[in-house]
Amino acid sequence: MEATLLRAKKACPFLHANTSNTLKRQQHKLLSVATHCPIMGAAIQTRRIQTDSKKFDYDGFYQEMLDKKHNDKSYRYFNNINRLAKKFPKAHLARPVDEVTVWCANDYLGMGASTLLHDTMKKTIDHYGAGAGGTRNIAGNADLHLQLESEIADLHHTEGALVFSSCMVANDATLSTLGSKLPNCVIFSDKLNHASMIEGIRHSKAEKQIFRHNDPDHLEQLLQSVDINRPKIIAFESVYSMCGSVAPIHKFVELAKKYNAITFLDEVHAVGIYGPRGAGISEHLDFELNATKPYRGNGSIMDEIDIYTGTLGKSFGVVGGYVAGSAKFIDTIRSYAPGFIFTTSLPPAVVAGAKKCISYLKESNAERRMQQLNARTVKARLGELGIPVIPNPSHIVPVLLGDAAAAKTASDELLEKYDIYVQSINFPTVPMGEERLRITPSPGHTPEMIDHLVDSLDQIWHRHGFKRVQDYETMGGHCDVGVANAPKVEPMWSDHQLSHNIPIQDLEEKSVHSA
Repeated sequence: MEATLLRAKKACPFLHANTSNTLKRQQHKLLSVATHCPIMGAAIQTRRIQTDSKKFDYDGFYQEMLDKKHNDKSYRYFNNINRLAKKFPKAHLARPVDEVTVWCANDYLGMGASTLLHDTMKKTIDHYGAGAGGTRNIAGNADLHLQLESEIADLHHTEGALVFSSCMVANDATLSTLGSKLPNCVIFSDKLNHASMIEGIRHSKAEKQIFRHNDPDHLEQLLQSVDINRPKIIAFESVYSMCGSVAPIHKFVELAKKYNAITFLDEVHAVGIYGPRGAGISEHLDFELNATKPYRGNGSIMDEIDIYTGTLGKSFGVVGGYVAGSAKFIDTIRSYAPGFIFTTSLPPAVVAGAKKCISYLKESNAERRMQQLNARTVKARLGELGIPVIPNPSHIVPVLLGDAAAAKTASDELLEKYDIYVQSINFPTVPMGEERLRITPSPGHTPEMIDHLVDSLDQIWHRHGFKRVQDYETMGGHCDVGVANAPKVEPMWSDHQLSHNIPIQDLEEKSVHSA
C-alpha cells in the first residue's frame, strides 16, 4: 500500500499535496475525494455511466426497424408458392389442394418445367452426385463447369466466361473488384440499376456518378467532367425488369469509346428471350447479322460490349449467374474476386441443366415467340379496358397503381378471390408513388388464363375505383401512363423476327387459330 501511494502521489497533483499518513487515514474517503480530480473524476463518471446505463435492447431495435416498414407500407410479405413441374404455370399454396396460376415468375420461358432439363439433371445427379464438393479452387472445378462457361462465351461472342452462384453475386463481385483495383476508377451508373450493381459499386469504394435513366445526354455531361485518361466504367442494364424499358446500347457504347470507358452490360432480364439465339438485347439489335454469323468479329454491337453479366435463374430455368468478356478480364476476376474464390461452386446437376438449356435455346425460337405473343395480347387487352400499363417494348407488363396499399390490395384479392398470383412491387424496388403489379406472361399461359387475368383485374379496378389511363391523362400523365401525344412504343420483336426458326406449318396453324 505504501509503494502504491508513493507512485500515485508522484502522478497526481491532488494526492501530491497530502502526506502519506493523511491518505492512509482517508482510504475510505478516497473515491469520493477523487471525484473532484479533473482526471479521475471524468474517468469515474464514465465508468458510472457505463455501469448504470440500460443495456441495449436488440429486440426493441429490430421491432423499430420493422415498424418503419409496416408504417410506410413497404413491408414485404412472402407467399407460399410451390410451382408444379407438370402443370406450370400452375402452383399450389401451403395446402396442395389450393392451386393458383402464377403470373409473375422470372422463369420467363417456363424452362424450369422442361423435361429436357429434368432428364439431363437427373442423369447428372445419378452420375456425379448432389453437390460440387467445394470451391472452384478446391475440388469444385469440374469439366461441366468449364463446358458451361464455354457455352456462355459462345452465346455472347466473348473469349471467356465465369460462373457464379447467382448474378447478384456476379454483379457485386465484378464491380467491387474492378472498381477497387482500377486506379482512381469512376463508375457511371444508371439511376434504375439493380441492387446487385449498386452494392458492387458501393463495395468498390470507387467514385460513382449517377446518370438519369437511359439518358445518354446526361451521361455525356458527366463523362466530360472526368479526365479522359482516368479509368471509367459505364454500368447499365439492357432490360429494366420493373418498368420494361430497354437501354440505348448503341449510344452508350459510342460514349464509352469517345471517353475511354468500358461498358458493363447486365443482360439478366434479356438472356434467353431476345436475339436469334437468346443472347439478349445486344444480340437482338443486329438480329439478321447475328442469326447468320453467330460469332465474334461479325461487326455487330456485341463486339463492342466489354463486359456482359447474366443469370441462369430466369429464362435458363435453374440458378446461378455469370460474367463474360475478354480472356484477361475473366482471369482477373477469377483471381481477385472474393465472391468467386470463396464460395462453393454450383452443383453438377444445375450446371448440366444450364448448359443444356442455353444450347437448346440457341436453336429454338418457339418459346420466345409464344412468350412475346402472350405479352402483346395481355398488354392490348388491358389497354382496351384502360387499365394502366407502363409503356415499354419488352415482355414486362407493369400495371401501375401508384400506392403501396392499393398495390397490396390488388395482389391480395387476385390471390384470395381469383386464384391468381401476382406479387405487388413497392419501395425500395420502385420509388414511392410508383407502386405496381408486375406481370410476366410466359409461353405456358393459355388464352383462357389470359381471359381470367384480364377479367379479374377489371373487376378489382371497378370495385376499388383504382385509376385508369384516362385518370392519368387528366393528371397530365404519370410514369409515362396517360402522357399526351406520346409516341407509340413498338415491341422489340418484329413480326418477321418472331417467325425465325419456326416451321411454316406452325406459323400457318397459329394464324388459323388466331383468326
